[in-house]
Amino acid sequence: MSILLALAAAQAAAAAAKPLTPSEIVAKAPAAAWREVAPDDLMVIDYQGGGRTIVELAPAFAPVHVANIRALAGSGYWNGASIYRVQDNYVTQWGVNEGGPPVPAAVVKKPPAEYDRPLKGLAPRPLGYPDAYARGVGHAMGWPVAWNPATSRANLTHCYGMVGVGRDMAPDTGMGGELYTVIGHAPRHLDRNIALVGRVVEGMEQMSALPRGTEALGIYKTGTVARMIASVRLASAMPAAERPRFQVMETGSATFAAYVKARANRRDAFFNVPSGGVDLCNAPVPVRRTPALSSSSR
Repeated sequence: MSILLALAAAQAAAAAAKPLTPSEIVAKAPAAAWREVAPDDLMVIDYQGGGRTIVELAPAFAPVHVANIRALAGSGYWNGASIYRVQDNYVTQWGVNEGGPPVPAAVVKKPPAEYDRPLKGLAPRPLGYPDAYARGVGHAMGWPVAWNPATSRANLTHCYGMVGVGRDMAPDTGMGGELYTVIGHAPRHLDRNIALVGRVVEGMEQMSALPRGTEALGIYKTGTVARMIASVRLASAMPAAERPRFQVMETGSATFAAYVKARANRRDAFFNVPSGGVDLCNAPVPVRRTPALSSSSR
């Protein structure tokens, strides 16, 4: 009996010592580890024929461009617009609406180059691993960021699902009427060259699982498009009962620190050899639908 008890104790100790996987850490995260996304920061894209993509906006990094996007969404500017570019391993781009509504008067036609911002006030959590594109990388305010201590400037990074503003050659900065999302390997060489304004939080497959455009840069042939957009609205403009709600993990929390460590040191039945490191874009900030309150907790 003592042998059996010792074996059971050893098994229990081994189970207790087994590190949690990243998904287990996210699943067990306490309520305090999450922040609610404001309805004014959620852009809801509905497509003709069905389907929806939801984007979280990042006003702390590109306030003028985000204000433009809010004004465009509020005016119905993109209703009837198209996804016209799908470039393999790169981006999906949308926004062309020939004959559509005019640009609202509130839109700043020539916004500043909001490609980076002051590092002060961000207090980023360093990733802890080297990066090929920046002296410092990590997470701040729920976003993947890079920074340069010498200039005290920081920027969002072109990770999968991030949303940026299409523009022409400099000095054009793009007013926000044409947007793209990253659908392939992170094109970090675009960092600090284009205004990043948010990320897709749901419905990424509506943009990534489309036939690739056959013309240069993944543009669709004249007279064809990848798909048509029915409407683009802010969640704040929708009836309260219909608004999608999302939470983003607090990147300054102990839970997020454990999550990043687990991403860098995968130890489970599948990963025999932990990598001992992680790329910034391979440590995406967890996002989830806001859990519904149970009747007992209301």
